[in-house]
Amino acid sequence: MMFSPNFVIDQLKATDATTLHLFLLDNTARLSRFFPVTMSSNETFEKSVAYIEEKNNEIDAKVNFTFAIRELDTQKIAGLIIIKKIDWTDKVGELAYCIGNDFEGKGLVTKAVKAISVFAYNDLELRVLQIIAHKTNLGSVQVALNNGFAWKKTLLNEFTPVGELPLDMELYEHTNEK
Repeated sequence: MMFSPNFVIDQLKATDATTLHLFLLDNTARLSRFFPVTMSSNETFEKSVAYIEEKNNEIDAKVNFTFAIRELDTQKIAGLIIIKKIDWTDKVGELAYCIGNDFEGKGLVTKAVKAISVFAYNDLELRVLQIIAHKTNLGSVQVALNNGFAWKKTLLNEFTPVGELPLDMELYEHTNEK
């Protein structure tokens, strides 16, 4: 889905393995704290091949929806956007996203969250979307607020980065106004 003049959100393809691996390698410093599983799942080209296959199987099974934020001209992966922890009974899903250093500060994630929210509400028929962010991740907090997500509460000891103590995280929610 096109969400900006030169950017799309689309499913990862097998041919993306090199680009995905390089994206994560190039952004290790910024992504390793809050995306340790994604990082470890893409440590090598071969692992990226397996990761893409797994993520596409999850889409087919409607478990998680992991998409690339892709620059059209170069086909370079600028980031990832994910709908995860879907509760199909209560129709709730959590959004997670990351953007590369080269693309930060351009409003791409705000636009991508807006586009993926429309997909989540209209195609997946979710009712509530959540974003969980650390209070020091000002960019992520701003993306939530820019998209009309409201702060709900602090989740105590919600996330434990590798080699660190558990962190409290902030929960933001947006409800579809159908």
